Amino acid sequence: MSIQEIANLLIDAGIEKNEANAEVKLLLEHYCNFKPIDIIFGKKLDTSKLSIVREKVLERIRTNMPVQYIMGFGYFMGEKFIVNKNVLIPRYETEILVNKVVEKALTMNAKKILDIGTGSGCIACSIAKAIDGYILGIDISNEALNVAYENAKRLFLDKRVDFRQSDLFSKIELNEKFDIIVSNPPYIPPQEKENLQKEVLKEPELALFTKDEKGLEFYEKIIKEAPKFLNKNGYIMFEIGLGQSEDVKRFLTDNGFKDIEVEKDLANIDRVIFAHI
Repeated sequence: MSIQEIANLLIDAGIEKNEANAEVKLLLEHYCNFKPIDIIFGKKLDTSKLSIVREKVLERIRTNMPVQYIMGFGYFMGEKFIVNKNVLIPRYETEILVNKVVEKALTMNAKKILDIGTGSGCIACSIAKAIDGYILGIDISNEALNVAYENAKRLFLDKRVDFRQSDLFSKIELNEKFDIIVSNPPYIPPQEKENLQKEVLKEPELALFTKDEKGLEFYEKIIKEAPKFLNKNGYIMFEIGLGQSEDVKRFLTDNGFKDIEVEKDLANIDRVIFAHI
């Protein structure tokens, strides 16, 4: 069986062609140390190694499990992050948020940053790699925090990144002030569940879905409390979903935030919003 025939198994199972090819490349590199450049130069794989990849593809089809969960890691900002069913799989859109946080942190010489809903810790760790400061990641899920701790240790960032179990600001003291608060909160309304890919539904519901019909509950809660935990001129920065920017702008304005800015993703969708107090 060839590499393309293995990819065709995914395509025949209903996975879009480009996505199927990308997943097979990930599996080849992870299980066979076989990189895209090897394909270009016509390097051949022996049957035993191809069989491993074929079995993982069949598992992917049989279970609808995201390929990142099968491998046990996902790529984010050029690094491998451990992922499992307790955390979201890192996505490119969130890299836009991290890049904007790093840009702002360097400009304002930020020394203390709070990451709300840290999950795998990919945001907190990526920021810590880029700036000279302290990052606190919080999450309601202890299972997610265990993953975040492992990622920080693997990247030798456990001296500058800390994690804490907290339901939003519940375990943050009033004397803890931050230069930036960042969050990629749950923002998918519950009625959208039936429209999502089966693979997405394997990710933790706690990190995906809100209870309100517009997916805005966490933005409203965080923005309302954030001014108490921000230093003067401190920033709040979010990833947002489709069609949510105007409502989030309103929450920011109503709670005293200024100079609201929005960044678009490659699909020209409002994806990141930020403002200062």
